[in-house]
Amino acid sequence: MGDGFAVVSQRGSQHRDEIRHDGFQSNHAGGILGGISSGQTISANLAMKPTSSITVPGKTITRDGEEVEMITKGRHDPCVGIRAVPIAEAMMAIVLMDHLLRQRAQNGDVNSTVPRW
Repeated sequence: MGDGFAVVSQRGSQHRDEIRHDGFQSNHAGGILGGISSGQTISANLAMKPTSSITVPGKTITRDGEEVEMITKGRHDPCVGIRAVPIAEAMMAIVLMDHLLRQRAQNGDVNSTVPRW
């Protein structure tokens, strides 16, 4: 969420989302702070590994330890991105519901204007 993979090269002082009277100065956390929405736009990043089962020959070893060339045969998708969209959307929905349920479990006695269904 937020800056995603870029956070590994940031310092804490660079990543924090400072708030002032006129609002947040950044959105590095992607709108989620401590499992609670900060009121900012919620943003997330997605990365997928490239499909390795392609028709380009590759090297492997047999059960006997012999090095051989392998060619993938059959019907394989060279692009999984199209199929990944509904999966990523469902995972994001689960993460958001998890944040909501954890926040309500920890702060159930706090009155808020958020509908309780």
